[in-house]
Amino acid sequence: MNIATPVQNPLIKQFNEIMPLAFSSAAVGATGLVIVDEINGFATVGAGYLAPPSPNAQVTRMVEETDRLAKAFTAAKRPILAFLDTHVPGKAEPPYPPHCEAGTGEENLVPQLEWLEQDPSTTLVRKDCINGFVGSITPQGNNRVVDWVNEKKLAEILVVGICTDICVMDFVLTMLSARNHGMMPSLKEILVYDAGCSTYDMPRAVAEKLGLPSSLAHPQDVTHYMGLYFMHMRGAKLVNEVVLK
Repeated sequence: MNIATPVQNPLIKQFNEIMPLAFSSAAVGATGLVIVDEINGFATVGAGYLAPPSPNAQVTRMVEETDRLAKAFTAAKRPILAFLDTHVPGKAEPPYPPHCEAGTGEENLVPQLEWLEQDPSTTLVRKDCINGFVGSITPQGNNRVVDWVNEKKLAEILVVGICTDICVMDFVLTMLSARNHGMMPSLKEILVYDAGCSTYDMPRAVAEKLGLPSSLAHPQDVTHYMGLYFMHMRGAKLVNEVVLK
C-alpha cells in the first residue's frame, strides 16, 4: 500500500519547495518492526493529558497502518519490538505533565494492538524516558534493543509510532549513531514509514486558550514534517510503501 502525508497546509507546500522529503518503496527482508509508544496515553481519545482530545485522522491512520504491518510481520514470523512509555507514579519527566504512569492504563497498548501482548514474535519494552534507546538500558548495562537487533541479525529496522518529532525521532537518531559506532554489525538501514507515524496537534490558539506560552504551539502537520526531515537528513530512509519479500 502506497500512502503518503497529504500536502494541504501552505507552510507544508513551502517546506516541500525549499526542503523536500525523499520517499521510496521498501521491500523488506531481514527486517524487524519497531513500534514506538502506540499506547492509550498518546493515541486513545481522552485517555490522558497527552492523548488526543478528539478523533484525529493522522493518529487513526498510524494505528491502522501499524496493525496491518504488525499482522503481516507476525504472519511471516518476522520480529517485532514495541516500546511502551511507562512512568513511576509521581516521578516527573520534564517538560511534560504526568503521563502514562504505571497502573493507570495509559501505559498499555491501544485496543487495536493489544493482541501484540500475546504474540510470540513481539518483544515488549517498557521505557521511562523519551528516547527508547536510552530506556532500553538495563541495570546490568546492556541494551535490550541492541541485543534484539544483534540476536535477530537484522539488516534493517522499520520504525513506526508516536510522536514523529519526539520519541520516534529521538530513537531513530540515536540508533543511527549506534549503528555508525558499530554496536549492531548487521544493521544497514533504518527505515521510517510516514503513514505509520503521527504526532500531537496543538495549534498556537489552542495552547494560548489552555494558558500555555505560545512558544509551546505544536501544529501537527508541520511538526510531523519536521520530524521526518531531520531523520532523513541524519541518514534514515523515509518510505511510503512497504512490501514484504
